[in-house]
Amino acid sequence: MRRTYKYRAYPTPAQSEALHGQVNEACRLYNAALDERRSAWRMHGVSLGYYDQAKQLKEIRSAGDVGVANFSACQDVLRRVDKTFAAFFRRVTAGDKQPGYPRFRSRLRYDSLTWPSWGDGCALGSTGRLYLQGVGDLKLKWHRPLPVEATIKTVTAKREAGRWFVCFSVEMPEPEPLPVSDLTVGIDVGLTTFAVLSDGREIANERHFRLAERRLRRAQRKLARRKKRSRRRLKARQEIARVHIHVANKRRDFHHKTAHVLVQEYGLIAVEDLKVKGLAGSMLAKSVHDAGWGQFISILSTKAEEAGRTLVRVNPAGTTQRCSGCGEHVPKALGERVHDCPGCGLVLGRDLNAALNILHLVTGPGWGLQAQTVGVARAVA
Repeated sequence: MRRTYKYRAYPTPAQSEALHGQVNEACRLYNAALDERRSAWRMHGVSLGYYDQAKQLKEIRSAGDVGVANFSACQDVLRRVDKTFAAFFRRVTAGDKQPGYPRFRSRLRYDSLTWPSWGDGCALGSTGRLYLQGVGDLKLKWHRPLPVEATIKTVTAKREAGRWFVCFSVEMPEPEPLPVSDLTVGIDVGLTTFAVLSDGREIANERHFRLAERRLRRAQRKLARRKKRSRRRLKARQEIARVHIHVANKRRDFHHKTAHVLVQEYGLIAVEDLKVKGLAGSMLAKSVHDAGWGQFISILSTKAEEAGRTLVRVNPAGTTQRCSGCGEHVPKALGERVHDCPGCGLVLGRDLNAALNILHLVTGPGWGLQAQTVGVARAVA
């Protein structure tokens, strides 16, 4: 299995300039390769592939037209272009209304360079510094060591809001599955609380973006006062980017820790198969994006697979409006937070009732709704 370990880099001023120059040259090569493909098709009706362009790379570098120091890193840039076109043709074949033809990249939006072969232009020294060809020995903040059993495959230098990071993509042995657990749980995600479990536990919604809005407003006002294309405006943009990165990091950390606790405890986890894209277009868009349900379920699915747990996605239709005690349909408006069944007299929280229904769709006889189960994400060791 592949994993990525990310570390903060602290380049010297000369190394920082070299990194910026390498990434900018990679951006120039990307745009040139994209332009060649577009021109070949428009003028001659010829569709170029990766190997067609890679054959020219040695000659181009000999002429001094490419400033990327490592040859394999240049090949990786051409592979990016090839993947971009492959994704475009895949969307066209799928019938997407807006397949999105590949576009040129601005230097402000091209932020990484990959050394695709460990030992080819990249190596770790005895002092813990990372050697990158064309850059030198780079100081890293080793906040956690690389696993002993990890085999480094690729190294990527990435800039984020004026800061540099290094990502190691490593090959890892498959982890041992966790001890078998007979506990089952249904999870209903929401906005008032992030999630309610079928056993009555609640996970608070931390609202990371909402808490950062004041800082973000001040940063955006500062940007509005800066002169366009000035250095101070670039710094103001980076400040805004850092706020968003901080929020995203906090949200991802929260998702990972929550998913870890659930996977450690429960053997079978039932979740809603939500159409997050549709919900994100409603009047609750900001809150839905802030909660990050899609990312959480994706992380939960990955951790469940690694741990040998079973994750089942079920159709959420009717789970809120149906009584978990007797199955009677009890309609509720969005503002009604309590489920009160007139049939069996069951009174409990609206979200807890939905979580119980989600679990019943997987484990219980239910009300003839088993055919609606779309639990294709079964993670079994």
